[in-house]
Amino acid sequence: MESRTASRYSWIDFAFSVVGVCTFLLDWGSDLWLAKEFYCRGDLFWFGVLVGLMVLSSVVVQMFSWFWFQYDRELPGFSEQTTGTGSVFCGDRAKLFCLLHVLQLGFLCRHVSAIRQGFRVWWRKEAGSEYAIYLTHDLSMLRLIETFCESAPQLVLMVYVMLRTNRARTVQCVAVRASAASVAWMVVDYHRSLRSFLPDKAEQRWGSSIVYFLWNLLLIGPRVAALALFSSVLPGFIALHFLLLWPALVLWAWRQGTGFMDSAGGERLYRATVGLIWYFSWFNVAEGRTLGRSLIYHAFVTADVAVLLATWWTYRDPVQTAAYGAAVLLALPLCYLLGLLLKTLYYCGFHPTLPRPLDRDPHDLPDSDVASRALPIQDRAPAALLLNQRMACHAAHFY
Repeated sequence: MESRTASRYSWIDFAFSVVGVCTFLLDWGSDLWLAKEFYCRGDLFWFGVLVGLMVLSSVVVQMFSWFWFQYDRELPGFSEQTTGTGSVFCGDRAKLFCLLHVLQLGFLCRHVSAIRQGFRVWWRKEAGSEYAIYLTHDLSMLRLIETFCESAPQLVLMVYVMLRTNRARTVQCVAVRASAASVAWMVVDYHRSLRSFLPDKAEQRWGSSIVYFLWNLLLIGPRVAALALFSSVLPGFIALHFLLLWPALVLWAWRQGTGFMDSAGGERLYRATVGLIWYFSWFNVAEGRTLGRSLIYHAFVTADVAVLLATWWTYRDPVQTAAYGAAVLLALPLCYLLGLLLKTLYYCGFHPTLPRPLDRDPHDLPDSDVASRALPIQDRAPAALLLNQRMACHAAHFY
């Protein structure tokens, strides 16, 4: 049975690309609106933090995009397969693409290119389906990075501001909902991108994506809320909390021997980003059985959330928090526990396995013995089929 990595580009892929760029623009528009409100009201500190998160996120995403562009240009046959697509990612337009990244427009340019290529393939029935899928896979990973570099920290900031001021203005509610929508869309889009590498993709129903979305929501939500509650009582210590955890998480990523990028500098950037993602949510980055690593991570995060909530409960204002204090203290641990139960349900009932036999070629295994073929690793040259090795690598780790 052939791998379903050669799946055709469909109208659903095109719709995901369009919704993705709309979500991106809505998120940035709400951020700029909120930054303007902070500045006009004289809240220069919150204005600076918000703009700093936006700039940091944009720079990190542009760096990943540029690294990938350089890697792709060196792959044998890549330029030939993308010739005629009208993309700015090819040969003689490299200087233009570099300029777009310097101007922080590379990510948006990828969105536009993916929509343009998708429209040509889906609506006009032109060639280039593999390249259109290739672009959507890269965008899925870039959205994941952008979400945890910007949207998740901004959710913490917005909830913190509302807790500190004990009120919620319209612009703040819009920003919270836009950031939450960005996180939610990333979860569904990333899972769908991983599923496309399964040979039985057609049999992977939306139920698995719904359960995947719910357990991520129930794990990320309490984590974000606990960080915001802790910040509301000890605002000066949240930076210390991050600076203590983030280097340890980066070191753990290094110890797992990640090999996602094709250069030493790119790999260091990737490990630093993984550390930031782990600050909010679990993200598998290495081969092998992940149960032990996942248990260690969730045990640590559960203990950390408990410490954050206990600190908030100790230093909170009893009068100001009387209306919601006890409910929050009870609801957040229960939500996190429910998220862990749904995650267990997902892996028991919805998650396909990816066997890696040591003594047999996976292509020699009968179809009944495999749920997915062994996926190509990052440093292999592309075959006649244009395959996104980066997302194939993550799918291999995930499945």
